[in-house]
Amino acid sequence: MNSDLQDYSHKRLNILTGEWVLVSPHRAKRPWQGQNEAVSNEVRPAHDPSCYLCAGNTRINGEINPNYEDVFVFTNDFAALQTGSKVFKVEDGLLNAQSEQGICKVICFSPDHSKSLADMNAKDIEKVVFAWQNEYKELAENELINYVQIFENKGAVMGCSNPHPHGQIWSQTSLPNEVYKKDLHQLEYYTKTKSSLLGDYLNQELSKNERIIFENDAFVVLIPFWAVWPFETMIVPKRPQSNILELRDNESLLFAEAISVITKAYDKLFNTSFPYSSGIHQSPTDGKDYSYWHWHMSFYPPLLRSATVKKFMVGYEMFGSPQRDITAEIAAKMIKELI
Repeated sequence: MNSDLQDYSHKRLNILTGEWVLVSPHRAKRPWQGQNEAVSNEVRPAHDPSCYLCAGNTRINGEINPNYEDVFVFTNDFAALQTGSKVFKVEDGLLNAQSEQGICKVICFSPDHSKSLADMNAKDIEKVVFAWQNEYKELAENELINYVQIFENKGAVMGCSNPHPHGQIWSQTSLPNEVYKKDLHQLEYYTKTKSSLLGDYLNQELSKNERIIFENDAFVVLIPFWAVWPFETMIVPKRPQSNILELRDNESLLFAEAISVITKAYDKLFNTSFPYSSGIHQSPTDGKDYSYWHWHMSFYPPLLRSATVKKFMVGYEMFGSPQRDITAEIAAKMIKELI
């Protein structure tokens, strides 16, 4: 392990976005006198009659959920994107805007209100993977949709308004900012080398074995060299694939195993139901050739030192660039010891 990276301030390049993160390892021991988050010790029931997502309950719009037994998907009752709305552009000097349309869905991972992905076994998580695949395929066939974003916000600290195990799928006409940057850099690298940017990066990480947390026959869980969040992780398929529809044979179960391993390890880290935002970045759905894409799933947890200390993105992070104290290598070591 490069000792300079562990002792001195430096910046690291995110090869997928072209952006830098400032790393300040010497600050990791500074005393904390800032805000401490409340830790919820609530024991949730398997079924909550007041929960809009529980099986058989009535949602706010009056629709009744079916008595689902594994995964349940429905169109978001408060969708951020609309379909069938007016198509328009505003080009007024330096004032530019244009309409954006899309379809937003909610995916309940389990009928059990008390669970999270960390409490589910790999076979049950595989059912969630199958649902993600079905939704990606169905939405991709819609001419309106050019990108499908699968994500989950877990925990009140991440703004999650309902503790029932669920995620969301937002699909839209244009590429979101993060996806646009990743598309650009993967294409640029593939054009020069005729190989996968993330695939070549993964091979280098496997050879160094400094940030690897877990691997099976098809997937690797690691902390990216350029990670921003203290315990940020990424699940990367070993075999280059542009999207999750390219999973084959037993790979869907191995993907589910990787999700199970990292979410369970997170919960052990600070002995709490670990909050995070997670998301899958994969190829756009506009019908073009995206063979240079290498899909991946990222987890962005906000906790820094304990279950009550949160990493805030303020000050320099808002006006300069992202910054972190604990290095990716130390964070990887901490999580790996819990698996």
